[in-house]
Amino acid sequence: MSTNPDALIVGGGIVGAACADALCREGMRVTIVESHIPGGGDTAAGMGHIVVMDDSEAQFALTNYSRNLWKDLAPELPPEVEYDVCGTLWVAADEQEMELVRAKHALYSNRGVETQILDEKSLAEAEPNLRPGLAGALRAPGDSVLYAPCAARWLARNATILAGKQVTAAGAGGVTLSDGTKLSAGLTIGASGIAASDLFPEIEIRPRKGHLAITDRYPGFLRHQLVELGYLKSAHSHALESVAFNAQPRRTGQVLIGSSRQYVHENAAIDSRVLSRMLSRAIEYMPRLGNLPVIRVWTGFRSATADNLPFIGPHPRQRGLYLAGGHEGLGITTSLATARLIADLILGRTPAIDPAPYLPSRLCPNS
Repeated sequence: MSTNPDALIVGGGIVGAACADALCREGMRVTIVESHIPGGGDTAAGMGHIVVMDDSEAQFALTNYSRNLWKDLAPELPPEVEYDVCGTLWVAADEQEMELVRAKHALYSNRGVETQILDEKSLAEAEPNLRPGLAGALRAPGDSVLYAPCAARWLARNATILAGKQVTAAGAGGVTLSDGTKLSAGLTIGASGIAASDLFPEIEIRPRKGHLAITDRYPGFLRHQLVELGYLKSAHSHALESVAFNAQPRRTGQVLIGSSRQYVHENAAIDSRVLSRMLSRAIEYMPRLGNLPVIRVWTGFRSATADNLPFIGPHPRQRGLYLAGGHEGLGITTSLATARLIADLILGRTPAIDPAPYLPSRLCPNS
């Protein structure tokens, strides 16, 4: 009997771990090859926001599907994952942004996603540490947050983990490690984040750097995930640099603060200028944040695609090779939907949502 796994997954971040979980639930033997530890790379540099986004119909479909899968999975999650349905407040600074709130509310309502419009007074009651005078917000009560490194480790629990192993080549039959070792499997899934640009150069992705900061513990200071409406423009623009207000409550009572985006290749150093801009933007919205000591700052990279959609599905040129990456800042949100699509495509089932917008063939010019 062959000792080779049914599937080799390159990358033990939350997307790779979710793929492992989905395939293990189908009775497949799965091995994850990870250069660090599961959940310890780019996943550890994310905010852990489970959110429905509407930059495009395809993005809405994937994020909404995945948020529902997280909700279904929640009863199984252990306490250390810190899954918390705190909801999101999309904060409007002025009447012009309130028009966006009303438009988003209509769009979400038409698609069966619950939202509520908060006026200035209701917003102040919901989050009293926000600055006075903000026009209102859109509340999405079904959104949640979690601690992504622990979520990734839990999702990978039934797979064999090869940690600290660098993959230098990956294809339909398996992978090659940096020491020359070759591992074989019936299927290979590339879920290696920004490293995918080295392993699969035919797929066009770019690394996008982000900063995060976390405060000391102040229970009750923040109740919802808060995001300025300008975040959408920041997240989906292709400007070389942008910042936006994004703050998350943690079960520990800490406040996690974002967000910044830079197209900077492989330079993981903290950029004090960008960090200052990011924190200043946060304090503009929540002045009392300036009184909370920041105890840690770090950076991470997200793999971005030209059309702001991930690549999910079979490699257009290699039968038996599947790709799952390019999620940019939505890898944690969309990990479960990505994994379900991968499993359905491998097993020949009709997915719950149309996989066509995410197929890697669209990003492979000569496929």
